[in-house]
Amino acid sequence: MTLPPIREWWPELTDEARLDVFEHAPHLGEVAREEIREITGAVVGMAEELDADDLDYARSETEKGV
Repeated sequence: MTLPPIREWWPELTDEARLDVFEHAPHLGEVAREEIREITGAVVGMAEELDADDLDYARSETEKGV
């Protein structure tokens, strides 16, 4: 299983799923995994992890929206 690039799915995530990403980082919580599946069609497993660059991107995009 390969996690699609964060730029493909982050903008489409709900606030709940975004919070789920941060709460479970570097792994993805169930809410985030399900939404990523719906957005991208990818199979996202429990072992998937976000790397430091992905987390930096997510934090940066979140700060822009505040």
